[in-house]
Amino acid sequence: MDSILIIEDDLTLSLMLKTWLSKKNFAVTTALNVADSKKKIADSQPEIILLDLRLPDENGISLLKWVKEKYPSIIVIMMTGYADIGSAVESIKSGAYDYVAKPLNPEELYKKITGAIAQRELGVAEERQPIFPDEYVKGHSLEYQRLYEYVDLVAPTRLSVLIRGASGVGKEHVARLIHDKSERASGPFVAVDCGVLSKELSASEFFGHIKGAFTGAINNKIGYFQTSNGGTLFLDEIGNLSMDIQIQLLRVLQEKKIKQVGGEKEIPVDVRVIAATNEEIDFSSPNTSFRLDLYHRVSEFVLYVPSLSECREDISLYAHHFLEISNWDLKKQIIGFTPDALDYLANYSWPGNIRELKNIINRLTLIAPGPYITSEIIPDYIKEKSSGEKSFSTKQVNEKERIEEALRYSNNNKSKAAALLNIDRKTLYNKLKLYEIDV
Repeated sequence: MDSILIIEDDLTLSLMLKTWLSKKNFAVTTALNVADSKKKIADSQPEIILLDLRLPDENGISLLKWVKEKYPSIIVIMMTGYADIGSAVESIKSGAYDYVAKPLNPEELYKKITGAIAQRELGVAEERQPIFPDEYVKGHSLEYQRLYEYVDLVAPTRLSVLIRGASGVGKEHVARLIHDKSERASGPFVAVDCGVLSKELSASEFFGHIKGAFTGAINNKIGYFQTSNGGTLFLDEIGNLSMDIQIQLLRVLQEKKIKQVGGEKEIPVDVRVIAATNEEIDFSSPNTSFRLDLYHRVSEFVLYVPSLSECREDISLYAHHFLEISNWDLKKQIIGFTPDALDYLANYSWPGNIRELKNIINRLTLIAPGPYITSEIIPDYIKEKSSGEKSFSTKQVNEKERIEEALRYSNNNKSKAAALLNIDRKTLYNKLKLYEIDV
């Protein structure tokens, strides 16, 4: 009988999985945190571990690395409620056999468990090297080239960063880039959506609490600041924080110490804060509830992430990249896009930005009946809001503006301008003549 250790702090989910897998003739044990898990792994060395990505006392990936170093033969399948490509790639690179997204599909999980067992019995489980698409692809547009240049400049510093950009442009991706290029890269990266934090429990989420601090505090809890100690804390949609939390957050950023809810002891923390917002905070408005002093504290360096409509030349690049990911995830083999299908995608405004494009490509990959994504399966609303004639005119205007901007940025150095535009010098000269741009 194969043994499985479920490492999950959600008691309901843990019990459900234990009951279901026991009926499948597995010997199942459970653990709620990393400390308990390490003891049980050392004592029993299970064949398979189902490991949650987010645990109360430590990041699941750090436990994964510990398991693969100490007990490399153990098969680890990651479980994540965040289902982001970055976590999946990092898990697999760190030795995980596979990953599953929450809410869990029990039959999908069972197939992955039995598949892992079959490969182990064939003696190839440890040699399995999934071919996963690259985690990210960099845009080639001038706007993105400038963004990446600024990321490279600010990442090695200790400056706090505020990332501005519309919803869906990939602000968390930019925050992760800064973290990965900084001296804190080996530390944790903790992302927090400030828009979903309850006003009553925000302090506990950020700073932790001690047992008995309030009704429902049945155990000690570590907050986001301690979890991200030595690394980076990403605060998405920071403008949604309540005034009380803003005051406490400002104090922590100034003094670099936290005090848990219900506690008296001050705990030093070393955390770099990267914040993000999808709208400009208007301090001239009497309705503004965001503190100006906190804004200045978190915005020592401001980055703007362009919307997809500002970088239309990157749409094809992103579409093919997401197709590669969708092929891998859905076990499909779609070769590419027909020219008319790609035209529809390139001429659409993408109000949901990169996130919307990714979701559409995933859907098209799933429903494509043949080897190519064709215009027949492009959603009608995308077709209706795409205009080939209008886009051609707009494309010319935008291209001329991009060339002029590249020349300004490079101080009229044509070689550098051509590199920024991702074209050769001859093409640049032809376009200068076409658009009657004098240099």
